[in-house]
Amino acid sequence: MPEPAAYSFLAARGLAKVFGGDGRAAAVAGVDFDIGERVFTTLLGPSGCGKTTILRLIAGFEQPSAGELLLEGASLAGVPPERRPVNTVFQSYALFPHLTVADNVGFSLRLRRSAGDIPRKVASALAAVHMGEFADRFPHELSGGQQQRVAVARAMIAEPRLLLLDEPLSALDRKMRAHLQGELKDLQRRLGIAFIYVTHDQEEAFALSDVIIVMNRGRIVQTGSPEEIYARPVNTFVADFIGGGSLIPAQTREVSQGRAIVATPLGVYDVPAWAQLKVGAATAMALRAEALSPCEPGEAGAFAATVTGVTFRGDSFAIGAAIGDLRFGYTATTAPEVGATVHLRLDPSRTFVTPVGD
Repeated sequence: MPEPAAYSFLAARGLAKVFGGDGRAAAVAGVDFDIGERVFTTLLGPSGCGKTTILRLIAGFEQPSAGELLLEGASLAGVPPERRPVNTVFQSYALFPHLTVADNVGFSLRLRRSAGDIPRKVASALAAVHMGEFADRFPHELSGGQQQRVAVARAMIAEPRLLLLDEPLSALDRKMRAHLQGELKDLQRRLGIAFIYVTHDQEEAFALSDVIIVMNRGRIVQTGSPEEIYARPVNTFVADFIGGGSLIPAQTREVSQGRAIVATPLGVYDVPAWAQLKVGAATAMALRAEALSPCEPGEAGAFAATVTGVTFRGDSFAIGAAIGDLRFGYTATTAPEVGATVHLRLDPSRTFVTPVGD
């Protein structure tokens, strides 16, 4: 996790963006955040939550309706995109089909009539993304992953202090995405600059990020490390969006020093509770696969469930189960029959309760 002092590079204060004349379509609803220098930060949330709008506000492609953006304490208000030390890698890559890889990468330098040895800078940028041998090829001769790396090289050749990436891996297959996630993270470390990445994919956010900013309905819901976001979600929206599994109703009976005793349809449990909870309040308990394990009937804490589905995952099986209308999943090394009764046990140390709400 970055040191607290790092959080002064890019800041938003009351940042808002409203589309439409009636003022009701708030894509970004007055958010505050701090982005650290040399930190890989991900804006994570469902489609339409405002994350791409924030990226466009940082780049200067959109202007705020209210609030401001500060880069090292200086306002970006009125600074055009071409004068910001920021570059963007788009989802479509936006490469010129009639230009070679080298010409695509060097295009912005030639457009600005930059001083210096442009071929040397192009070669250096391509070497950084391991694309030097493809300098004379055209975009249609490259794979999707190679095009993505060319887009990154083109964005970084002007030596930006901040690189914005708008879901650049979403069109790639799973294997290529995993490969390029590692390359992007390694590249960010080598360049030593801040990356701000937009995605709706939780696994991608966990794989890449130093810091995750979770968004919903134009607002920031939670900010933290991937580990903190996963293990300590602040409410049911974050818990449901991030963790998978199921959320089951729970009634708080006791609260004391980060723990709560809650009554659920599965029984009464003493579980971790980090958010503010009140005795008697309705909460939700996470029922994630890693918290459940098969057991023998009659074991302490055992409960019966009906198998609703089985999915083979190579080294294990993902088992869907239900108790009445309550549905959840767990992992096992052997596959029961659909419709069979299984007995499971919940490990209270691997779950938590959270307030109901978004």
